[in-house]
Amino acid sequence: MNGDPGHRPVLYEEVLELLQPKTRTGQIKILDCTLGLGGHASALMRTSGKDAQLVGMDADEDNVVFAKRNLALFEGRVRFFHANYSQIHDVLAEVGWDKVDILLADLGIASNQLDNPDRGMSFSQDGPLDMRLDRNSPRTAAELVNQIGEKELADLIYSFGEERYSRRIARAIVAERQKGRIERTKQLEDIVFRAMPAPLRQKRKGVHPATRTFQALRIAVNEELQNLEILLGSLGDVMAVNGRAAFISFHSLEDRRVKQAFSDLVGTGRAKSLTKKPIVATEEEIQENPRSRSAKLRGVEIIR
Repeated sequence: MNGDPGHRPVLYEEVLELLQPKTRTGQIKILDCTLGLGGHASALMRTSGKDAQLVGMDADEDNVVFAKRNLALFEGRVRFFHANYSQIHDVLAEVGWDKVDILLADLGIASNQLDNPDRGMSFSQDGPLDMRLDRNSPRTAAELVNQIGEKELADLIYSFGEERYSRRIARAIVAERQKGRIERTKQLEDIVFRAMPAPLRQKRKGVHPATRTFQALRIAVNEELQNLEILLGSLGDVMAVNGRAAFISFHSLEDRRVKQAFSDLVGTGRAKSLTKKPIVATEEEIQENPRSRSAKLRGVEIIR
């Protein structure tokens, strides 16, 4: 495992301003659905009163271990769960919470996950084609790439990666796997790169040609959109009156779902929007952390 406990989480100040933990008193209940290394959770606890309690969840068991170290200062007031945020009701039932006052979901992939070649999330370094956030999950990206049919693979890359050349890529993958299994990230990157039209292969600036395909496979392996919809659908049940929820998304597939779910809550009169437009990273933050450039923060407050 590797990671930087001192790394400042994305939209740090903006999250605190939106969720306003420092304005709340008493035994407030905070739920961090995507604990990561514990950066946001630590900030929320530091700026809350001494009676605040936090439950942190993460699908990646390694991240739970990191977060326990980084939140040791708040021992006794924080509970940790190796769980996907789709299991929100089970986790809250276990701790005996009916409602929460603050809920945060940072939907991005942590830097320690992206930068570790053994996780197979990125093609920047060669590694096994894994992509699982929860290593106990049964299906890896390699199994998807090597087993599903060409049409299903093309549809997956198009739907979850918004990749216009999905059919060409799927055709190239199927042709390649007839020669032998596709097991490595660099192997898949090369297949996708060669499948793209020549002008795109020559243009090396901007988004790498394999980025959308890797995104699509990661989303599929981890059932990210299905799990996100379960979490969003739970907000009306788990949020206390005057409770605030904030979601940070990193691509349009996530952001559209968050925007629609918040709009539905507002439309029923149960909530008010805290962000007419998504909050994005400052130029200064983008320079310090280029991965923050695609982050979008939206918030909602439950009013009844």
